[in-house]
Amino acid sequence: MAEIDRIAPTRRPNETPSGAQTWRELFFLHWTFEPAALRPLVPKELELDLWQGRAYVGVVPFRMEGIRPSWLPRALAMDFLETNLRTYVVVNGEPGVYFFSLDANSWLAVQAARIGWGLPYFLATMRSERAGDRIRYDTQRSGAEAHLTLDASIGEPLGPSAPGTLEHFLMERYLLFTASSGRIDRGHVHHVPYPAQRATVHSVDCTLLTAMGLPAQVGPPLAHYAAGVEVEVFGPHPIPPRG
Repeated sequence: MAEIDRIAPTRRPNETPSGAQTWRELFFLHWTFEPAALRPLVPKELELDLWQGRAYVGVVPFRMEGIRPSWLPRALAMDFLETNLRTYVVVNGEPGVYFFSLDANSWLAVQAARIGWGLPYFLATMRSERAGDRIRYDTQRSGAEAHLTLDASIGEPLGPSAPGTLEHFLMERYLLFTASSGRIDRGHVHHVPYPAQRATVHSVDCTLLTAMGLPAQVGPPLAHYAAGVEVEVFGPHPIPPRG
């Protein structure tokens, strides 16, 4: 495997963005697994990105606001809720995200992401409620036994995550990869570092992992929170075959 550069992806690409988004009220819930449990579920073209020999799987519920391609006026942008299920991979020394699934409560967003990005989006009934520093998310995928119920509180500020820390490894991800029939596509997002905070999970019931063939999670997740960031989107672009 090529040496991993975890700083270069944080820089803004020198190209015109394909879209703009705002991400709000994000919880990052992570469980760890033996790499062998994930390897059959991740395309062989993508190397697993491990932390101290362990593979991390994240569930990230949040609000998507102002979602639009660059040519669309802001007044016509979409707002919806999303919950994604992801793990971490490396392609040619670049660290990024591989999505097992993404649930959204917008039919139009699901169709657009499937067609434009080749991402495994699913339509879901979703709800988010906030009272002070306590937030509850509910996700139920349409026609499937795949749901998330989360009750969690926002904790003390941690600030931007420092390179080399677990928080940076998990949260500061700017590349996403899809792979199909030997082709790898690469998307890039740019935003300021997440204003990370601790989070306390009061209760969580999640079957999104087992619905995708992942092992049942054991114990409470490692939890972080971020209030939100403004995002520029670039790509997706195909990665030329090596050699």
